[in-house]
Amino acid sequence: MKSDRLLSVLLLLQAKGRVTERELAERLEVSQRTVHRDMEALSAARVPLSAVRGSRGGWELEKGWRTQVPGLNDGELRALLMAQPRALGHSRLAAAAESALNKLMAALPVPMQAQAAAMRQRLHVDPTGWRGTGDDVSMLAVVQEAVADDRRLAFDYTRADGQTGPRTVDPLGLVAKGLSWYLVARGTSGMRTYRVSRMQSITALATKFERPAQFDLAAYWKNSTAQFSEQHKNFTATLFVTAAAAQRLSEWGVTEEANPSSSPIEPAGIPPREGWKMLTATFVNEAEAQFIVQGLGSSVRVVAPTDFRQKLQVEAAAVVSAA
Repeated sequence: MKSDRLLSVLLLLQAKGRVTERELAERLEVSQRTVHRDMEALSAARVPLSAVRGSRGGWELEKGWRTQVPGLNDGELRALLMAQPRALGHSRLAAAAESALNKLMAALPVPMQAQAAAMRQRLHVDPTGWRGTGDDVSMLAVVQEAVADDRRLAFDYTRADGQTGPRTVDPLGLVAKGLSWYLVARGTSGMRTYRVSRMQSITALATKFERPAQFDLAAYWKNSTAQFSEQHKNFTATLFVTAAAAQRLSEWGVTEEANPSSSPIEPAGIPPREGWKMLTATFVNEAEAQFIVQGLGSSVRVVAPTDFRQKLQVEAAAVVSAA
């Protein structure tokens, strides 16, 4: 649109000082004749422009003149708020970025200020992260739009146990946790949290919903994660591993070299092997520990706990008998 192009011209002039018509035409992907007409339109709108002749000539703004903050469309505003200060882990940087963002919000037109305030209430960024990486967030834009517009959301969701089923919810907010995104929503069974990468066939419905008046996204997330941590205690195992297995374990979770005096070998029939070392590995839960240890195969021996080692032995025997 012409209005967007005129704003781009002003921003380029403010940033570079003096710009030729050819450079403006190349950057904006239009003809020099179009650029010249744009300059005439800006001059007619009383923007203090002047043309400088000669080999080093071009168009420039009157010294000290600055345009007001340009208007943002919905997509640009949402993208800006996705990078809001709460995404920063450093408190000093967060304070400076918060101040800068507040100034920018104050310069927006009143209707856009209200829209920005509503969006900020619907977005919380938790910078601490979990171990998950590489999430598929191709559907994030659709979810974000539904959250911003208070529109009901329908999708298929795959739970951690692999079961998939349909969901229809009131999307109340988005949370960024490390590299993962989560949707906080209200459904027929109450408040729930959904990992965006596990959502498929997402559709923003035409139906609107009324947000809970006192809902605080940040407070809900804090309480929810505290409950999750309490319910899913970490599981620790002492292992004998090869160097290659030790490297893989370091990529999966927190490991540290075990102290043999505090980690007695059970049973005594597990002798040390050349090139192997004893590690203490901490997993999210026992199920994750079983999945990872079984995946390492013969390059790992479980030292403790005893019941975990026995469970793996039973599982291995069942696999062999089934074969």
